[in-house]
Amino acid sequence: MRFTGRWRPLAQDGLLAAVMAVLLAIVVLNTPRAGALDLTAALAGSLALVAWRRAPLVSLLVSTACMLVVAAHIQPGPPAAFPVLVSVFGAVRAGHRLAPALAGVLFLGADLVAHLPAADGSGQNLHSAALLVGWFVAAGVAATMIRHRQAYLEAAEQRAAEAERTREEAALRRAGEERLRIARELHDSLTHSISVIKVQAGVAVHLARKRGEDVPPALLAIQEASGDAMRELRATLEVLRDSGRSDGEVPASGLDRLDDLVERARSTGLPATVTISGTRRELPAEVDRAAYRIVQEALTNVSRHAGGAAAAVRVDYADEKLVVQVDDDGKADPDAPPVPGTGLLGMRERVASLGGRLRAEPRPAGGFTVRAELPLGEPS
Repeated sequence: MRFTGRWRPLAQDGLLAAVMAVLLAIVVLNTPRAGALDLTAALAGSLALVAWRRAPLVSLLVSTACMLVVAAHIQPGPPAAFPVLVSVFGAVRAGHRLAPALAGVLFLGADLVAHLPAADGSGQNLHSAALLVGWFVAAGVAATMIRHRQAYLEAAEQRAAEAERTREEAALRRAGEERLRIARELHDSLTHSISVIKVQAGVAVHLARKRGEDVPPALLAIQEASGDAMRELRATLEVLRDSGRSDGEVPASGLDRLDDLVERARSTGLPATVTISGTRRELPAEVDRAAYRIVQEALTNVSRHAGGAAAAVRVDYADEKLVVQVDDDGKADPDAPPVPGTGLLGMRERVASLGGRLRAEPRPAGGFTVRAELPLGEPS
Protein backbone atom coordinates (compact mmCIF):
# COMPACT_ATOMS: atom_id res chain seq x y z
CA MET A 1 0.00 0.00 0.00
CA ARG A 2 2.84 2.39 0.79
CA PHE A 3 4.49 1.64 -2.57
CA THR A 4 1.24 2.23 -4.47
CA GLY A 5 0.53 5.51 -2.67
CA ARG A 6 4.03 6.79 -3.39
CA TRP A 7 4.17 5.98 -7.10
CA ARG A 8 0.56 6.57 -8.09
CA PRO A 9 0.96 10.35 -8.82
CA LEU A 10 4.06 9.67 -10.93
CA ALA A 11 2.19 7.00 -12.90
CA GLN A 12 -0.70 9.39 -13.50
CA ASP A 13 1.66 12.13 -14.68
CA GLY A 14 3.42 9.67 -16.96
CA LEU A 15 0.12 8.60 -18.47
CA LEU A 16 -0.86 12.25 -19.02
CA ALA A 17 2.47 12.96 -20.76
CA ALA A 18 2.12 9.88 -22.96
CA VAL A 19 -1.42 10.78 -24.03
CA MET A 20 -0.34 14.35 -24.75
CA ALA A 21 2.65 13.15 -26.78
CA VAL A 22 0.48 10.83 -28.90
CA LEU A 23 -2.09 13.60 -29.50
CA LEU A 24 0.50 16.19 -30.57
CA ALA A 25 2.38 13.67 -32.68
CA ILE A 26 -0.79 13.02 -34.66
CA VAL A 27 -1.39 16.77 -35.03
CA VAL A 28 2.17 17.45 -36.15
CA LEU A 29 2.28 14.56 -38.59
CA ASN A 30 -0.93 15.77 -40.20
CA THR A 31 0.25 19.38 -40.51
CA PRO A 32 1.90 20.58 -43.73
CA ARG A 33 5.52 21.75 -43.51
CA ALA A 34 6.09 19.72 -40.32
CA GLY A 35 9.52 18.16 -39.98
CA ALA A 36 11.58 16.10 -37.59
CA LEU A 37 12.40 19.16 -35.48
CA ASP A 38 8.71 19.94 -34.96
CA LEU A 39 7.94 16.34 -33.98
CA THR A 40 10.89 16.26 -31.58
CA ALA A 41 9.86 19.55 -29.97
CA ALA A 42 6.25 18.42 -29.60
CA LEU A 43 7.30 15.14 -27.97
CA ALA A 44 9.77 16.88 -25.64
CA GLY A 45 7.18 19.49 -24.60
CA SER A 46 4.64 16.75 -23.91
CA LEU A 47 7.00 14.47 -21.99
CA ALA A 48 8.00 17.41 -19.79
CA LEU A 49 4.56 17.06 -18.16
CA VAL A 50 5.92 14.08 -16.21
CA ALA A 51 7.44 16.69 -13.88
CA TRP A 52 4.52 19.13 -13.70
CA ARG A 53 3.68 18.06 -10.14
CA ARG A 54 7.16 17.44 -8.71
CA ALA A 55 9.13 20.16 -10.57
CA PRO A 56 6.57 22.60 -11.97
CA LEU A 57 9.06 25.28 -13.02
CA VAL A 58 11.16 22.79 -14.99
CA SER A 59 8.07 21.47 -16.71
CA LEU A 60 6.92 25.03 -17.44
CA LEU A 61 10.26 26.06 -18.96
CA VAL A 62 10.67 22.98 -21.18
CA SER A 63 7.07 22.79 -22.39
CA THR A 64 6.88 26.53 -23.15
CA ALA A 65 10.15 26.58 -25.08
CA CYS A 66 9.35 23.46 -27.09
CA MET A 67 5.78 24.44 -27.92
CA LEU A 68 6.90 27.93 -28.97
CA VAL A 69 9.06 26.26 -31.60
CA VAL A 70 6.13 24.16 -32.82
CA ALA A 71 3.62 27.05 -32.77
CA ALA A 72 5.95 29.48 -34.57
CA HIS A 73 6.96 27.05 -37.31
CA ILE A 74 3.93 24.99 -38.32
CA GLN A 75 1.09 26.83 -36.50
CA PRO A 76 -0.90 23.72 -35.49
CA GLY A 77 -3.53 25.78 -33.67
CA PRO A 78 -4.84 25.38 -30.07
CA PRO A 79 -3.39 21.86 -29.49
CA ALA A 80 0.09 23.39 -29.27
CA ALA A 81 -1.00 25.22 -26.12
CA PHE A 82 -2.10 22.12 -24.20
CA PRO A 83 1.27 21.24 -22.58
CA VAL A 84 1.83 24.90 -21.69
CA LEU A 85 -1.63 25.09 -20.11
CA VAL A 86 -0.93 22.07 -17.89
CA SER A 87 2.46 23.48 -16.88
CA VAL A 88 0.95 26.89 -16.07
CA PHE A 89 -1.69 25.16 -13.96
CA GLY A 90 0.98 23.19 -12.07
CA ALA A 91 3.18 26.22 -11.44
CA VAL A 92 0.30 28.34 -10.12
CA ARG A 93 -0.90 25.42 -7.99
CA ALA A 94 2.61 25.18 -6.48
CA GLY A 95 2.47 28.83 -5.46
CA HIS A 96 4.43 30.47 -8.30
CA ARG A 97 2.98 33.55 -9.96
CA LEU A 98 5.57 35.43 -11.97
CA ALA A 99 6.97 32.49 -13.95
CA PRO A 100 3.59 31.12 -15.19
CA ALA A 101 2.41 34.66 -15.99
CA LEU A 102 5.53 35.34 -18.09
CA ALA A 103 5.23 31.96 -19.82
CA GLY A 104 1.58 32.59 -20.64
CA VAL A 105 2.22 36.10 -21.96
CA LEU A 106 5.20 34.89 -24.02
CA PHE A 107 3.31 31.99 -25.59
CA LEU A 108 0.17 34.01 -26.28
CA GLY A 109 2.20 36.88 -27.71
CA ALA A 110 4.15 34.58 -30.00
CA ASP A 111 0.96 32.85 -31.07
CA LEU A 112 -0.73 36.18 -31.76
CA VAL A 113 2.18 37.39 -33.89
CA ALA A 114 2.25 34.11 -35.81
CA HIS A 115 -1.50 34.24 -36.41
CA LEU A 116 -2.07 37.82 -37.50
CA PRO A 117 -5.44 38.38 -39.20
CA ALA A 118 -5.58 36.85 -42.62
CA ALA A 119 -5.82 39.01 -45.68
CA ASP A 120 -9.48 38.21 -46.13
CA GLY A 121 -10.19 39.91 -42.82
CA SER A 122 -12.20 37.01 -41.44
CA GLY A 123 -10.66 37.40 -37.97
CA GLN A 124 -10.67 33.66 -37.38
CA ASN A 125 -7.13 33.75 -36.03
CA LEU A 126 -8.06 36.48 -33.54
CA HIS A 127 -10.92 34.34 -32.29
CA SER A 128 -8.49 31.45 -31.76
CA ALA A 129 -6.09 33.72 -29.85
CA ALA A 130 -8.94 35.00 -27.67
CA LEU A 131 -9.94 31.42 -26.93
CA LEU A 132 -6.39 30.62 -25.81
CA VAL A 133 -6.37 33.66 -23.53
CA GLY A 134 -9.56 32.38 -21.89
CA TRP A 135 -8.01 28.95 -21.44
CA PHE A 136 -4.89 30.35 -19.79
CA VAL A 137 -6.94 32.55 -17.46
CA ALA A 138 -9.16 29.59 -16.55
CA ALA A 139 -6.11 27.42 -15.83
CA GLY A 140 -4.65 30.09 -13.55
CA VAL A 141 -7.95 30.65 -11.73
CA ALA A 142 -8.55 26.92 -11.25
CA ALA A 143 -5.04 26.39 -9.90
CA THR A 144 -5.44 29.33 -7.51
CA MET A 145 -8.75 27.97 -6.20
CA ILE A 146 -7.25 24.51 -5.65
CA ARG A 147 -4.28 26.04 -3.86
CA HIS A 148 -6.57 28.06 -1.57
CA ARG A 149 -8.69 24.98 -0.89
CA GLN A 150 -5.60 22.97 0.06
CA ALA A 151 -4.45 25.78 2.32
CA TYR A 152 -7.89 25.87 3.94
CA LEU A 153 -7.88 22.11 4.51
CA GLU A 154 -4.38 22.24 6.01
CA ALA A 155 -5.42 25.10 8.28
CA ALA A 156 -8.52 23.16 9.33
CA GLU A 157 -6.40 20.11 10.14
CA GLN A 158 -4.02 22.28 12.16
CA ARG A 159 -6.92 23.82 14.04
CA ALA A 160 -8.34 20.36 14.76
CA ALA A 161 -4.95 19.13 15.98
CA GLU A 162 -4.56 22.24 18.13
CA ALA A 163 -8.04 21.77 19.57
CA GLU A 164 -7.28 18.13 20.34
CA ARG A 165 -4.01 19.10 21.99
CA THR A 166 -5.77 21.79 24.00
CA ARG A 167 -8.40 19.29 25.16
CA GLU A 168 -5.69 16.85 26.19
CA GLU A 169 -3.84 19.56 28.08
CA ALA A 170 -7.05 20.62 29.80
CA ALA A 171 -7.81 17.00 30.74
CA LEU A 172 -4.29 16.54 32.10
CA ARG A 173 -4.59 19.77 34.06
CA ARG A 174 -7.93 18.71 35.55
CA ALA A 175 -6.48 15.30 36.39
CA GLY A 176 -3.54 16.98 38.11
CA GLU A 177 -5.84 19.24 40.10
CA GLU A 178 -7.93 16.21 41.11
CA ARG A 179 -4.81 14.35 42.23
CA LEU A 180 -3.80 17.29 44.37
CA ARG A 181 -7.28 17.47 45.88
CA ILE A 182 -7.23 13.74 46.70
CA ALA A 183 -3.74 14.10 48.16
CA ARG A 184 -4.92 16.92 50.43
CA GLU A 185 -7.97 14.95 51.53
CA LEU A 186 -5.91 11.85 52.28
CA HIS A 187 -3.36 13.89 54.17
CA ASP A 188 -5.94 15.73 56.22
CA SER A 189 -8.13 12.69 56.97
CA LEU A 190 -5.67 9.81 57.35
CA THR A 191 -2.18 11.05 58.11
CA HIS A 192 -3.17 12.69 61.38
CA SER A 193 -5.18 9.69 62.59
CA ILE A 194 -2.46 7.16 61.71
CA SER A 195 0.18 9.37 63.33
CA VAL A 196 -1.86 9.50 66.54
CA ILE A 197 -2.24 5.69 66.53
CA LYS A 198 1.48 5.23 66.01
CA VAL A 199 2.43 7.72 68.73
CA GLN A 200 -0.04 6.24 71.22
CA ALA A 201 1.17 2.71 70.51
CA GLY A 202 4.77 3.85 70.90
CA VAL A 203 3.99 5.52 74.23
CA ALA A 204 2.20 2.39 75.47
CA VAL A 205 5.15 0.19 74.48
CA HIS A 206 7.58 2.57 76.16
CA LEU A 207 5.59 2.68 79.40
CA ALA A 208 5.23 -1.10 79.48
CA ARG A 209 8.96 -1.59 79.09
CA LYS A 210 9.68 1.11 81.63
CA ARG A 211 7.55 -0.71 84.18
CA GLY A 212 9.25 -3.98 83.32
CA GLU A 213 6.11 -5.52 81.90
CA ASP A 214 5.86 -7.72 78.83
CA VAL A 215 4.71 -5.74 75.85
CA PRO A 216 1.55 -7.33 74.38
CA PRO A 217 2.18 -8.68 70.86
CA ALA A 218 -0.96 -6.97 69.61
CA LEU A 219 0.45 -3.62 70.73
CA LEU A 220 3.70 -4.26 68.89
CA ALA A 221 1.70 -5.27 65.83
CA ILE A 222 -0.27 -2.02 66.00
CA GLN A 223 2.96 -0.02 66.23
CA GLU A 224 4.51 -1.83 63.26
CA ALA A 225 1.35 -1.72 61.15
CA SER A 226 0.89 1.98 61.74
CA GLY A 227 4.49 2.59 60.69
CA ASP A 228 3.98 0.63 57.48
CA ALA A 229 0.73 2.46 56.82
CA MET A 230 2.45 5.82 57.24
CA ARG A 231 5.24 4.79 54.89
CA GLU A 232 2.90 3.65 52.13
CA LEU A 233 0.57 6.61 52.62
CA ARG A 234 3.48 9.02 52.23
CA ALA A 235 4.57 7.21 49.06
CA THR A 236 1.03 7.43 47.69
CA LEU A 237 0.76 11.12 48.50
CA GLU A 238 4.12 11.77 46.86
CA VAL A 239 2.97 10.16 43.61
CA LEU A 240 -0.37 11.99 43.71
CA ARG A 241 1.36 15.33 44.14
CA ASP A 242 3.98 14.64 41.48
CA SER A 243 1.95 15.34 38.33
CA GLY A 244 5.08 15.14 36.15
CA ARG A 245 5.52 11.40 36.57
CA SER A 246 4.33 9.43 33.55
CA ASP A 247 4.19 5.98 35.10
CA GLY A 248 1.82 6.82 37.94
CA GLU A 249 3.11 3.85 39.93
CA VAL A 250 3.15 3.76 43.69
CA PRO A 251 6.34 2.25 45.15
CA ALA A 252 4.27 -0.12 47.32
CA SER A 253 5.12 -3.42 48.96
CA GLY A 254 5.56 -6.69 47.11
CA LEU A 255 6.04 -10.38 47.90
CA ASP A 256 9.53 -9.62 49.17
CA ARG A 257 7.74 -8.42 52.34
CA LEU A 258 5.39 -11.41 52.55
CA ASP A 259 7.17 -12.84 55.59
CA ASP A 260 6.79 -9.54 57.47
CA LEU A 261 3.11 -9.42 56.53
CA VAL A 262 2.43 -12.95 57.80
CA GLU A 263 4.47 -12.37 60.93
CA ARG A 264 2.47 -9.25 61.70
CA ALA A 265 -0.74 -11.26 61.26
CA ARG A 266 0.58 -13.87 63.69
CA SER A 267 1.37 -11.20 66.25
CA THR A 268 -2.32 -10.31 66.33
CA GLY A 269 -3.20 -13.91 67.27
CA LEU A 270 -3.95 -15.29 63.80
CA PRO A 271 -2.30 -18.68 63.18
CA ALA A 272 -0.89 -18.46 59.67
CA THR A 273 1.38 -20.63 57.56
CA VAL A 274 3.16 -19.90 54.30
CA THR A 275 3.90 -22.38 51.52
CA ILE A 276 5.87 -21.36 48.45
CA SER A 277 6.26 -23.64 45.45
CA GLY A 278 8.22 -23.11 42.29
CA THR A 279 11.29 -20.98 41.83
CA ARG A 280 11.05 -17.53 43.35
CA ARG A 281 12.02 -14.87 40.83
CA GLU A 282 11.53 -11.22 40.05
CA LEU A 283 7.96 -10.45 39.07
CA PRO A 284 6.43 -7.61 37.06
CA ALA A 285 5.84 -4.70 39.41
CA GLU A 286 2.05 -4.69 39.02
CA VAL A 287 1.80 -8.46 39.59
CA ASP A 288 4.09 -8.25 42.62
CA ARG A 289 2.03 -5.49 44.23
CA ALA A 290 -1.29 -7.16 43.39
CA ALA A 291 -0.20 -10.46 44.95
CA TYR A 292 0.92 -8.72 48.14
CA ARG A 293 -2.33 -6.75 48.41
CA ILE A 294 -4.44 -9.86 47.84
CA VAL A 295 -2.68 -11.72 50.65
CA GLN A 296 -2.92 -8.65 52.88
CA GLU A 297 -6.65 -8.22 52.30
CA ALA A 298 -7.35 -11.95 52.67
CA LEU A 299 -5.51 -12.14 56.02
CA THR A 300 -7.33 -9.02 57.19
CA ASN A 301 -10.67 -10.60 56.31
CA VAL A 302 -9.72 -13.79 58.18
CA SER A 303 -8.88 -11.74 61.29
CA ARG A 304 -12.10 -9.76 61.08
CA HIS A 305 -14.64 -12.37 60.03
CA ALA A 306 -13.33 -15.88 60.65
CA GLY A 307 -13.38 -15.75 64.46
CA GLY A 308 -10.04 -17.27 65.46
CA ALA A 309 -9.61 -19.46 62.39
CA ALA A 310 -6.20 -20.37 61.02
CA ALA A 311 -5.01 -19.20 57.62
CA ALA A 312 -2.85 -20.96 55.06
CA VAL A 313 -1.06 -18.85 52.44
CA ARG A 314 0.19 -20.55 49.29
CA VAL A 315 2.22 -18.91 46.51
CA ASP A 316 2.95 -20.90 43.36
CA TYR A 317 5.50 -19.57 40.86
CA ALA A 318 4.43 -21.23 37.59
CA ASP A 319 5.93 -20.64 34.17
CA GLU A 320 3.26 -18.33 32.82
CA LYS A 321 1.33 -17.24 35.88
CA LEU A 322 1.57 -16.59 39.59
CA VAL A 323 -1.03 -18.32 41.77
CA VAL A 324 -1.80 -16.85 45.19
CA GLN A 325 -4.23 -18.67 47.46
CA VAL A 326 -5.32 -17.97 51.03
CA ASP A 327 -7.52 -20.56 52.82
CA ASP A 328 -8.99 -20.42 56.30
CA ASP A 329 -10.82 -23.04 58.37
CA GLY A 330 -13.50 -20.71 59.62
CA LYS A 331 -17.26 -21.21 59.63
CA ALA A 332 -18.16 -19.75 56.24
CA ASP A 333 -21.19 -21.54 54.78
CA PRO A 334 -21.26 -22.42 51.05
CA ASP A 335 -25.04 -22.04 51.11
CA ALA A 336 -24.81 -18.49 52.45
CA PRO A 337 -21.98 -16.72 50.60
CA PRO A 338 -20.99 -13.38 52.10
CA VAL A 339 -21.89 -10.11 50.44
CA PRO A 340 -18.77 -8.81 48.65
CA GLY A 341 -17.35 -5.78 50.40
CA THR A 342 -14.90 -3.15 49.30
CA GLY A 343 -11.95 -5.46 49.92
CA LEU A 344 -13.19 -8.23 47.63
CA LEU A 345 -14.21 -5.72 44.97
CA GLY A 346 -10.75 -4.18 45.12
CA MET A 347 -9.15 -7.61 44.70
CA ARG A 348 -11.32 -8.37 41.68
CA GLU A 349 -10.43 -5.04 40.09
CA ARG A 350 -6.71 -5.63 40.60
CA VAL A 351 -6.85 -9.11 39.11
CA ALA A 352 -9.07 -8.03 36.21
CA SER A 353 -6.73 -5.18 35.31
CA LEU A 354 -3.91 -7.72 34.94
CA GLY A 355 -6.00 -10.10 32.84
CA GLY A 356 -6.13 -12.77 35.56
CA ARG A 357 -8.84 -14.71 37.38
CA LEU A 358 -10.03 -14.48 40.98
CA ARG A 359 -12.08 -16.98 42.96
CA ALA A 360 -13.29 -15.84 46.39
CA GLU A 361 -15.96 -18.08 47.93
CA PRO A 362 -16.73 -20.41 50.86
CA ARG A 363 -15.13 -23.84 50.69
CA PRO A 364 -17.30 -26.97 50.58
CA ALA A 365 -15.57 -28.32 53.71
CA GLY A 366 -16.04 -25.04 55.56
CA GLY A 367 -14.03 -21.89 55.67
CA PHE A 368 -13.24 -19.44 52.93
CA THR A 369 -10.78 -19.45 50.05
CA VAL A 370 -9.29 -16.66 47.95
CA ARG A 371 -7.43 -17.82 44.84
CA ALA A 372 -5.91 -15.41 42.31
CA GLU A 373 -4.21 -16.43 39.08
CA LEU A 374 -2.07 -13.59 37.74
CA PRO A 375 -0.49 -13.88 34.27
CA LEU A 376 3.17 -12.97 34.09
CA GLY A 377 2.97 -11.67 30.50
CA GLU A 378 1.27 -8.58 29.08
CA PRO A 379 -2.25 -7.84 30.44
CA SER A 380 -4.99 -9.04 28.10
